[in-house]
Amino acid sequence: MQNDEIIALSATGLSEAIHDGRMTAVAAMQAYLDRIGKFNPAINAIVSLRDADALLSEAAACDAELAAGTSRGWMHGMPIAIKDLCEVKGIRCTYGSPIFADFVPDKDEVMVERIRAAGAIIIGKTNTPEQGLGSQSYNPVHGTTKNPYDLTRTAGGSSGGAAAALAAHLLPIADGSDMMGSLRNPAAFNNVVGFRPSYGRIPVSLKLEMYMGQLSVLGPMGRTVADAAALFATQAGYDPRDPMSLPTEDLMPEAGRDFSGARIAWLGDLGGYLPFEPGVLDLCRSTLPVFKKIGCKVDDVVPDYDMADVWRSWTTLRSWLSANGQRDNYDDPAKRALMKPEIVWEIERGLDMSAREVHFASRRRSAWYRYLLTLFERYDYLILPSAQVFPFDATTHWPKEVGGRTMDTYHRWMEVVIPASMAGLPVAAMPAGFNLNGVPNGIQIIGRPRGDKAVLELALAYETATDWLDRRPRL
Repeated sequence: MQNDEIIALSATGLSEAIHDGRMTAVAAMQAYLDRIGKFNPAINAIVSLRDADALLSEAAACDAELAAGTSRGWMHGMPIAIKDLCEVKGIRCTYGSPIFADFVPDKDEVMVERIRAAGAIIIGKTNTPEQGLGSQSYNPVHGTTKNPYDLTRTAGGSSGGAAAALAAHLLPIADGSDMMGSLRNPAAFNNVVGFRPSYGRIPVSLKLEMYMGQLSVLGPMGRTVADAAALFATQAGYDPRDPMSLPTEDLMPEAGRDFSGARIAWLGDLGGYLPFEPGVLDLCRSTLPVFKKIGCKVDDVVPDYDMADVWRSWTTLRSWLSANGQRDNYDDPAKRALMKPEIVWEIERGLDMSAREVHFASRRRSAWYRYLLTLFERYDYLILPSAQVFPFDATTHWPKEVGGRTMDTYHRWMEVVIPASMAGLPVAAMPAGFNLNGVPNGIQIIGRPRGDKAVLELALAYETATDWLDRRPRL
């Protein structure tokens, strides 16, 4: 197979081609290394790329194992780069911060262990914002990741490097993480699939705070739902090192599910509460006939809830977690001087919070979860846009104004992702199409608590009924 044919394959297609002998792992590795060499300098999605000879040697070892009748798993010989917020043994993990510019972990995160065990070859890392804060993947260590659909615009974040690498076919599959839309916003900006699982689906082993840090999750990204689901199945499952991890179960979606009569609530702009850049809401609303076509009943729904209260609770919990996670670095004046202003703002805000404030925010979060349960008595899925703006200028750190409203924090323009994050719900980020400037946006398909498989099945049906994922950037 030629290089263009190789990099055009889905991840599951690449796996089949390697296993049935239509190509070698060496050929796949070389094709992706050539692609990275040609386009990554302009996009800057892959960072800390390992030595090519070492990678080709590992691919050759995979070919030898297959020739001897042994496969490590479905990812056997497949290249992948891990998000630069996740630790990989022997590969620099900078967190996008000069504080960690030379940090090389001596162990793998549990998710990385599983990806290795499935046969993948880790080629490097994908770029991210400093400490993962903000949905714009720029940092002082590696620079800015650009959007493959328009190299003057952002790829989003914090899984911006992962999403851009997928869109540009620099990787066949990618991982990410999501606290405040970090799997969903980049998926929307790069016309790929992102999946935020239910909290606890994918265990973590290196996280310092297991019990209180229940806002962020790890998750998969792919160029197809099937690819994202296959990686998710590899990542997910119980691990005793994470006391909050859920039992292992079958999470692979079944194709061809009948959605006749499925009930969908279109939440839109939450009754005018959220501002949007002109064109975003209309583009996302244009996906609703697709759901009707596959048999769903769609209603416009305005939540009967104080959404400003959800935001206040969110910002309290986020700042409190940020402050406690970064306290040691902040207390060192030399390290504090290396932090971007948004990180310092989060920490200083969190340090001023009382236990009473944090407890009240947690109670309000619980109230929001209980309200969503009442919505799910009437509806099977909720749908929202994945982002409130189109990909913006890559030299802009964050939008200061959206839809005529001033953004009062560095992350206010991402508020649309908060409803699902605060409830720990499973969400598939799917493409919604492109605006007149040729840049994409997307929607969130939100499911019931722990309804990961059902969400992936609706996402798969939506993908089958559309052709957005067939579109590739003109690099």
